[in-house]
Amino acid sequence: MIINSPVLGGSGGPHAIVIYPEKTNSYSASAAPRGKIPTIRFTRGTRLPNLTATTPIPSSVPFARRIVLLVPVCNPGPQWQTFLQALKVQTLQPDHCIVIDSESTDGAPEAAHAAGLTVHRMARADFNHGTTRQQAIEQFAADADVVVFLTQDALLVEPSALQQLVAAFDDTPVAAAYGRQLPHANATPVAAHARLFNYPATSHTRRLSDVPAFGIKTCFLSNSFAAYRLSALREAGGFPANVILGEDMHLAARLLKAGHAIAYQAQATVYHSHNYSLLAEFRRYFDTGVFHAQHPWLTQDFGGAGREGLRFLRSEMVYLLKHAPWQLPEAACRTALKALGYRLGRRHAALPQRVCSGLSMHKGYWT
Repeated sequence: MIINSPVLGGSGGPHAIVIYPEKTNSYSASAAPRGKIPTIRFTRGTRLPNLTATTPIPSSVPFARRIVLLVPVCNPGPQWQTFLQALKVQTLQPDHCIVIDSESTDGAPEAAHAAGLTVHRMARADFNHGTTRQQAIEQFAADADVVVFLTQDALLVEPSALQQLVAAFDDTPVAAAYGRQLPHANATPVAAHARLFNYPATSHTRRLSDVPAFGIKTCFLSNSFAAYRLSALREAGGFPANVILGEDMHLAARLLKAGHAIAYQAQATVYHSHNYSLLAEFRRYFDTGVFHAQHPWLTQDFGGAGREGLRFLRSEMVYLLKHAPWQLPEAACRTALKALGYRLGRRHAALPQRVCSGLSMHKGYWT
């Protein structure tokens, strides 16, 4: 069922301010050379994102470019209102904003409708990271030039975030772009390091020729905050169907192989991080192992994750020694569980389906 409603408007937006409710630890980062984790400033108090819309920055985005925003949602919780307000004050407003709701029961669809977004409802059991996104493109973005994806827990930091992300397409070879993810105010040191390691303060553009230098990290991309040029996406065949996760990396790799480029826009920022438990970390890496086993061409063409994994471990150790040395034993345990989960995932074909479901984070994939 589709609830028809007007697209997101800007009325009231220029004077709105969004304030995070957490009164917890927060992290901010300064620029650092490649391979180094940025300097971290650790503070306490309420984070105040700069979400006051001011005069729009000069845009390099062509006026005729048609942009559609797609947001998969399932019970996003109390931060959903913050998400909607941050979207409302963006200096670049998409032509259409579609919320794809999987049977939320927390009032999220109604709040989105009240904010002026179109809400599309679907059965939770039918959701798949690749299939659902591709179907949404075909249904809601058929005539778009650019499609932007946000997840429900990725909170836009600046009013110019969307504009900065989409500006990547002024470079004709760029087929996809993703923004910088900063840790939430309540992020643990382990979670904060993961974001600061994977999302540095300096922008870059990757091409297939970069594989010898960066390996599988060449096709790194996150649909938590990403945009695609629709013509290139269609040329590459769109998102893969029925994947357990990694639909973004799968598509990014095919775009690179087709001769396109992937842009990382460090000035386009969202708050997005997860404080995974040890069990959740194991399950997430089990699913990653499943993904790599089912799509072996990724590691064959771009290399395995071993080199990048070692670089991450060295960086994490240095970061925790400086900021949270008491978490080093837990981090070591977490690393062992990641490795175990990944190896089991790579061998999932030898396991009964009910066992795979029990080990997996995405249990709906196995039904």
